[in-house]
Amino acid sequence: MSIPLSAEALELLGDPDTVKVLATVDANGNPHAVVKKSLHIADDGSLHLLEILEASDSGRNLTASLWFDRGVAILLFGKNGRQAQIRGKPVKCHISGRLFLDHYAKIGERLGDVDLSGVWVIEPEEVIDESFETRKARHSAEHPSFIHLDRIAKPI
Repeated sequence: MSIPLSAEALELLGDPDTVKVLATVDANGNPHAVVKKSLHIADDGSLHLLEILEASDSGRNLTASLWFDRGVAILLFGKNGRQAQIRGKPVKCHISGRLFLDHYAKIGERLGDVDLSGVWVIEPEEVIDESFETRKARHSAEHPSFIHLDRIAKPI
């Protein structure tokens, strides 16, 4: 079930300086992670990923995720260490039609002579704040006894 994205995730997605990493798995469960500058929020709250290369590992893995109901993860890494992870499911790939043609024209303007294999629609299912401060607080709350002794030892 698709969820609305947090304000932090929306801000990171909209910032052109944010590094966006798509993580998928292949048929054997091997992970594949790649930077995807062509990932953005759609008007309906889903994510659109423009896949340029026809025979890319990401495209093949997204197809398998669609067929076999597998999830994907997207890491957003922004300025000042801001991070968010979006877990979601690919639900459709547009290879023709108005949406495809609109993106095809825009990506051609931006990148020049390139093809567009498809416009993947990914529905967000979970957003996780992955900033260090949040992960540290979560870790301390979940594992209060996981602390190095030198941090609690008192100097003599």
